[in-house]
Amino acid sequence: MRINVFLGLSAALLLAGCNSTHQLNSTGQQVKFTDAQPGNECQLVGEVTGTQSNWFSGTSGDGSSMRGAANDLRNKAAAMGGNVIYGATSPSEDFWSSFVPKDSKMMGQVYKCP
Repeated sequence: MRINVFLGLSAALLLAGCNSTHQLNSTGQQVKFTDAQPGNECQLVGEVTGTQSNWFSGTSGDGSSMRGAANDLRNKAAAMGGNVIYGATSPSEDFWSSFVPKDSKMMGQVYKCP
C-alpha cells in the first residue's frame, strides 16, 4: 500500500515538474532584448539557447511556451554575466511542430553593456 502511494505521488510530482514554465529570476529580469547591434562599448559574452519543454503540456509554439523559452534565455544570459540579448530567433518552428509537441527554443547573442 505504501509503495503504491509513493509511486503515485512520485509520478504526479514528475509530471507537474515537466509541465512548468520557466520563471524569470531577479538577475534575469535585468536582461533586455534588442534588435539594434550593441555598440563598441558592449562586450560580446557568447551565444545562449533558452528552451521550454512542451512534451507533457501538449502545447507547441503558443505564447506561454515561447515566453518560457524567453525567460530561460534571459536567466542563462544573466548567469553568463550579460545584460543584453541581440538577434534573438526561434528556430523551433517547423513542419513537425504542428503535429508533435516539440520543445520551444530561442537563441541569441549575449552582450555585457555599461
